[in-house]
Amino acid sequence: MIRSRAADAPRWNGVPLEAVLLDLDGTLVDSAADVASVLNLTLAEFDFASIDPADVRQMIGGGAQVLMERALRHLRREAGPVLLQSLIVRFLSHYDTLVRYDASKTCRYEGVSEGLSGLQSMGLKLAVVTNKHQRIATQLLQRMHLAGWIDVVIGRDNCERGKPDPQPLLLACQALYVEPGRTLMVGDSQNDVSAARAAGIPVVCVPYGYNEGGEPRALPCDAYVETLADLPGLLRRGGGRPARVASVFPHSTQPTA
Repeated sequence: MIRSRAADAPRWNGVPLEAVLLDLDGTLVDSAADVASVLNLTLAEFDFASIDPADVRQMIGGGAQVLMERALRHLRREAGPVLLQSLIVRFLSHYDTLVRYDASKTCRYEGVSEGLSGLQSMGLKLAVVTNKHQRIATQLLQRMHLAGWIDVVIGRDNCERGKPDPQPLLLACQALYVEPGRTLMVGDSQNDVSAARAAGIPVVCVPYGYNEGGEPRALPCDAYVETLADLPGLLRRGGGRPARVASVFPHSTQPTA
């Protein structure tokens, strides 16, 4: 890794940064079409109606269980715990297969590879923090040719609680051996903003993601970048307004291999 000169060192409000945590869906990749295909395949297996991909796009962000619960509400159908778990298991199985062998409708957003390369060249450690399961997220990063920039992947199955809880962000900091106060979060949704706020980590948002159907530019983040390629320049200029800073690791959970 090429280390940056002191003059180019990344900072946020005067505080040196050591790491950037990145959301996956809606921030690094647009996976909505593939998620919709897998969701509808799963629903069809259980004799449920399909859902328009445009509606599925607004359901993404909370992980497989939240997606399935939202899909059932959309269809005005009920499922007990056993059926719901069966739906989730089949969805994850189908999605795992799709990511390993196809994922043809998923693509990187403009500026992502340039942004990741720029952040890495500044000496920053990079982690993906997602409500996807870790294995699927890792496979997707590999298929999108993004894995080479990422040091750590924290998925929903690595934690007791997913975003908007701060636990996955703090776990990523722990895995990277950095303090939350020297870390930045980048995302596209209220889940990302809420998790970062609770962890005491400043947060930058992109305006092109899902935000569960809400307006991304209305998110109460610290700054926006039009594409990830703009983030290194923002950090060289020192970032934006401050967020509350945490200085300890309250959780001891370790990431899975």
